[in-house]
Amino acid sequence: MKKGNSAVAVIALAILLIGGFFGFRYYQKFFANNVEKEGYILIPHSASMNSILDSIAPYIKNKESFEAVAKDKNLGKHFNAGRYRIKSGTSNTDLVNMIKAGNQTENTYRIGDFGDVYQMVGRVSKKTELDSLRFVKDLNTIAVKKGYSNAEDLKKYFFIDTYNFFWTVTPEQFFKKFEDQYNDFWTAERKAKEEQSGLTRDQIYALASIVYKESGGKPDEQKTIAGLYLNRYRKGMKLQSDPTVIYAINKDSNFTTPIKRVFYKHLKHPSPYNTYANAGIPPGPICITDKNSVDAVLNPAQHNYIFMAADPDKFGFHRFTASDTEHAKNARDYQEWLNSKNIK
Repeated sequence: MKKGNSAVAVIALAILLIGGFFGFRYYQKFFANNVEKEGYILIPHSASMNSILDSIAPYIKNKESFEAVAKDKNLGKHFNAGRYRIKSGTSNTDLVNMIKAGNQTENTYRIGDFGDVYQMVGRVSKKTELDSLRFVKDLNTIAVKKGYSNAEDLKKYFFIDTYNFFWTVTPEQFFKKFEDQYNDFWTAERKAKEEQSGLTRDQIYALASIVYKESGGKPDEQKTIAGLYLNRYRKGMKLQSDPTVIYAINKDSNFTTPIKRVFYKHLKHPSPYNTYANAGIPPGPICITDKNSVDAVLNPAQHNYIFMAADPDKFGFHRFTASDTEHAKNARDYQEWLNSKNIK
């Protein structure tokens, strides 16, 4: 090989090596995996570049390379708040683009049989950017705009189930999802059954909440229980539902000193929700309920039962009867079982 050609070859190799070195660094910086461990980060609307870096630092291998790409793409000024999943194999470019585009991951929320809307908000807000006070304030505003007194009057809009929401969900977005579900639930067929029942919508929800509590949420007996309470209501009898007494007492203590068992001393507790002290259907639901319970009230079992007592031989179920004598025995059996278990 001639000396000239040899020199050209050396220069070409040097250029290739230098290009490869910088090309590799460029690839590592922008496109190689930079995730050390998987997890989730929360970026609030008030975030700064430094706070974003602090949030993501525990999950990435090289903070400096991420910071360089983030600054190159002006992430500090162009980001979207949210809850973001950091997945293995993700590059700095993909991480930055994810945050800039707002491709956040939804969180799972379980709406249970909360005694009131404020209990629900206290639980839900732990998975949102807003604190519970702001959430309640905005729900109160929504309620007033709809002609209600406060957020507690929105209880009937919520159904027990599991839902997905973004961490950045606003109270308006949160309620809109449930309002849409509520409107979808009340089909023409259900509205026809509502009219046939002779009950108001609020009465239906109040009864449904009693059915839910009495059944423990299990659908097996819900139509039977609904039929029983409708029999009592239409006969002019007091409903005498223990869960309403429990709710009345718990509500008046702001759910700070909950009771689990009803004694005779509780039956006269002064509250419009206490169906031992008051005739008729309570003024509102005693808990957030489920769709099955509402459907049970709209489609009650036809029978002559007017009494029920928990069945100590079949946990979670009841003994039904139309006989007060038989009911007295059933109730005594259950009380004796409670005493044997030292349930107070």
